[in-house]
Amino acid sequence: MSSDRTYHHGDLRRAVLTAALDIIRTEGPTALSLRDLARRAGVSHAAPAHHFKDRTGLLTAIATEGYGLFADALADAPDLRERGVRYVRFAAAHPAHFQVMFQPDLYRTDDPDLLAAKERASVELRAGVTGLPSGGGDDARLTGVAAWSLAHGFATLLLSGNLSGAVGDRDPEEVFRRIAYLPFGPKPPGGE
Repeated sequence: MSSDRTYHHGDLRRAVLTAALDIIRTEGPTALSLRDLARRAGVSHAAPAHHFKDRTGLLTAIATEGYGLFADALADAPDLRERGVRYVRFAAAHPAHFQVMFQPDLYRTDDPDLLAAKERASVELRAGVTGLPSGGGDDARLTGVAAWSLAHGFATLLLSGNLSGAVGDRDPEEVFRRIAYLPFGPKPPGGE
């Protein structure tokens, strides 16, 4: 390895994040090693620590980025069902972020950037429940939990391959749209 490659990389932070996301997507977050990521990026083993400090810092950065992307994905959804569809779409498009975001034991839960990104995502999630006839107060919170459970459960089952038989070759977003009508309102257009 040349000394130029060791010290000059361009955007090492992004390169390490991209490599980490690839590993998480294929092998899971427990397979991450800063030393392995440095080797893949062609830099010294200490270089990733300059940006992330340690493995937990890297996973915190991934969760923070994930919550930001998640908030963007949910923004301006017209209703609760469409927020659920966007939830499923986000999980399918960003499976590594999704895995890390919902395992708080992997990252620093008190990180200010993470907290800000999580709050943005929470605001977008809660916006879908606003205006539903849930009676307000605790009922509104429970309605939010029910909707979140449906979208998160569907996305998790989809990513883990457990919906292959049920979904088949159908578009998972369309399948979710159909099942979202079951607990949250009238029958979907077409009366099914």
